Amino acid sequence: MIGGFIGVVTATGAIDAGIKRAMTRLKGREKWMIPILMGLFALGGTTEGMAEETLAFYVLLTPVMIAAGYDALTAVAVILLGAGVGVLGSTVNAFSTVIASDAAGVAFTDGLILRLAILVVCFAATVAYVMWYAARVKADPSKSLVFDRKAENEAHFRSATDIATDFTGLHKVVLLLFGTTFAVMIWGVSLGGWWMAEMSGLFLFAGIGIGLIGCLGEKGLVDAFVGGARDLLGVALIIGLARGIVVVMDAGHMTDTILFWAEESIAGLNSVLFIIVMYWIEVALSFFVPSTSGLAVLSMPILAPVGDFAGVERSLIVTAFQSAAGVVNLITPTSAVVMGGLAIARVPYERWLRFVWPVLLGLTIIIMAALSLGVLMQGTPT
Repeated sequence: MIGGFIGVVTATGAIDAGIKRAMTRLKGREKWMIPILMGLFALGGTTEGMAEETLAFYVLLTPVMIAAGYDALTAVAVILLGAGVGVLGSTVNAFSTVIASDAAGVAFTDGLILRLAILVVCFAATVAYVMWYAARVKADPSKSLVFDRKAENEAHFRSATDIATDFTGLHKVVLLLFGTTFAVMIWGVSLGGWWMAEMSGLFLFAGIGIGLIGCLGEKGLVDAFVGGARDLLGVALIIGLARGIVVVMDAGHMTDTILFWAEESIAGLNSVLFIIVMYWIEVALSFFVPSTSGLAVLSMPILAPVGDFAGVERSLIVTAFQSAAGVVNLITPTSAVVMGGLAIARVPYERWLRFVWPVLLGLTIIIMAALSLGVLMQGTPT
């Protein structure tokens, strides 16, 4: 439904014209799109666990980044790393922090300051890395990790460098409705209890409405919607296969076995070593259970009480859990968000790994240092 919706909006010419206008206005200042957009996605990640709903933004931002002189991988980094850093530094995220804290038997506000510190430091480091890569690509496109796909991606996403469309009043109306649709989606997911069915219905009716306002006609509307849906059919298959791995893990009780092993391996460690080992156990578990809420319900009732014997506050165990899950979900191939986003932006998985490994290393060092400091400061307000 997202693909069909994007197809209809694209057929009106509003996206191409809007990209051209944005690039004209931002001439020489394109780099500031990166921290601003990453900040917005991080805000969504830390407050409501923005994940699946980010898939809708890849089709929108990838041509913008390409038109600005960057590459498709930059667009993936802005969305996936922006929202991902927000999730690993979750503050009031009901799908991670709140559920894990409840399962651990503590208030979700416990440890909030430490999580805010992790969020701020990790966000700053990640933004700096993405801006460095983007500037490098803009200065020399051959430095892009997807340079061999440059022409193909520009043609697919209709690079704005070749657009000669005027930005009309109709285009403004279409883009206003376009933005309103995403705003309603975010409200629905965060406050209205929406999920895939409701989001699909929203994009279906919004696509029909925009097609009528854009005067595409019956055939034009149907062709645009079906064509857009066809472009994302492969993404839908990837999402289904990625989710299927998790279903098999649960049905075969492999997840339960892994949790039992984790509990047995961390008993009796000193507090600092305990929290570090806890972090790595949650990293391992996150590969098999990419859902943060699912992993919270599975692991916290078992692992949080073990911390009592090691003298580690349960809020720190919650922080170790959400940080580990957030880092892993930036790369795990069983995540529909990772594989779906890469498929939409046409970035091969192995190229993403080449790009993101320095980020993973840096984030891991920051998180382990923060967790160790949190253990040493136990007894003071955190």
